[in-house]
Amino acid sequence: MKKLRYIVTMLALLITGAFPMQAQTADSTEVEKLDAVVAEESATDATEDVDVNALVFGHIGDAYEWHIATIGDTSVRIPLPVIVKSSTGWHCFSSSRLEEGETYEGLYIAEGGTYDGKIVERNAAGEEVRPLDISITKNVLGLFINSTVLVVILLSCARWYKKHPIEEGAPRGGVGMIESLVVMINKDVIKGCIGEDYKRYAPYLLTAFFFVLVNNLMGLIPIFPGGANVTGNIAITLVLATITFLFTNLFGTKAYWKDIFWPEVPTWLKVPIPMMPMIEFFGIFTKPFALMIRLFANIMAGHAAVLSLVAIIFITVKVGPVINGSMTVVAVLFGIFMDALELLVAFIQAYVFTMLSAVFIGLSRVKGHETH
Repeated sequence: MKKLRYIVTMLALLITGAFPMQAQTADSTEVEKLDAVVAEESATDATEDVDVNALVFGHIGDAYEWHIATIGDTSVRIPLPVIVKSSTGWHCFSSSRLEEGETYEGLYIAEGGTYDGKIVERNAAGEEVRPLDISITKNVLGLFINSTVLVVILLSCARWYKKHPIEEGAPRGGVGMIESLVVMINKDVIKGCIGEDYKRYAPYLLTAFFFVLVNNLMGLIPIFPGGANVTGNIAITLVLATITFLFTNLFGTKAYWKDIFWPEVPTWLKVPIPMMPMIEFFGIFTKPFALMIRLFANIMAGHAAVLSLVAIIFITVKVGPVINGSMTVVAVLFGIFMDALELLVAFIQAYVFTMLSAVFIGLSRVKGHETH
């Protein structure tokens, strides 16, 4: 009996001890499965999440390739030529060799830091340094394409005038539209702001107007060869503002410089502290700076606004079909409105840049006051 009682007791202990072990094993298995599901969902969510900053600034910023579209898992891109001079000499190759953080000939595209998105190399101390970079980037290629479009349009208009004498009347269609723009800018803006010496500056100002207008319009086209943010790049607006600065100050009259360094204000504003001359001299540089920032900021803000509206469609996917559907309608309607507004802004910014440049040049052509 003692042995039987002992055996029953041991069996009871084994049975009662086995259930918790099985339960614990089952629980751990379920937890592992749950963790796997959560991890998979998190990975899926991470994949589906739209990085608005990357979307917006990826379009606004420059790049070493031209992304056209993404079809499934395939990304359609145009690799552009990389031309740099590093510590080991000149390098010229396709930007496709630098995809996904790859290093080629000691060069790679920096991720984060001061030179984010730029081609860099490492010096002897292991620090990232930028080589001399004259690569054909997206904005450079866009500049070439847009300039070609502008030249073709204007040469086509010139060819029409060669084939059709003046006696046939005013042109119609696209040629008539270009002629009306030229007459309006030349007569109302350039001649009205500069005065009798306006013909000297008309070629540059007309070129600047059509250059800015064509680049603004081409930047609104979402598919290749449009979409490059040329006039929304501060380097482009800096060059345009610098040319206006040179035209304004290199050909300024004596009266213009006299009004800067010895303006007609009370003497105590000029001596002993040259307050007004300092303000006037500072204004020489603030005028082109305002030209540069005005064009750059307006075009960049327009692109960012349109892209942000499009991103709303993808951001609200997880919220539900009702909210996502309603926000999609709102985003599409506002996107169409913003695109229409950007068409107007494209012309206004070209007109404003040309008008302000003409005003600044006209101020530098002021003549001395006549004495009676």
